Amino acid sequence: MDRCPCGSDAAYDACCGPVIQGERQAATAEQLMRSRYTAYVMKEIDYLRSSLHPDQRSDFNEETTRAWAERSAWHKLEIAGTVGGGTDDSEGTVDFIATFTDNGTRHEHHERSSFRKESGLWYLVDGKVLPPKQVVRAEPKTGRNDPCPCGSGRKFKKCCGN
Repeated sequence: MDRCPCGSDAAYDACCGPVIQGERQAATAEQLMRSRYTAYVMKEIDYLRSSLHPDQRSDFNEETTRAWAERSAWHKLEIAGTVGGGTDDSEGTVDFIATFTDNGTRHEHHERSSFRKESGLWYLVDGKVLPPKQVVRAEPKTGRNDPCPCGSGRKFKKCCGN
């Protein structure tokens, strides 16, 4: 695999691969987040478990995680923002959007994940699913009987409102 699935534009062998294989540790919370996404893509379930904070591992279900990772087609990871989580921090949060297809339906999973560094290792502590952003119209909605905004001179319902 040439490019890393995490979206960093780096080669897998120079990006998330060594982190997942235990050859080096994630230096930041964002790096851990990217490696966890890549682990889903690569079906590296053992890494997903080991990168969870030890207090959170009791309810990790390897079977369901593996089944979900295997039946999903992973499209992209977008990092929407980070707070803390740097090399000198002990805690951080990462907002991300993972796009994937599961059972024929495309999904955008938007989450804010919390991370903690203990004994030099970053761990995922928990995550909170964020609701989709509400679309706010810049202009008022065109009514059925209003003139069509395309400029045809006809009512909206008889023109572009069809």
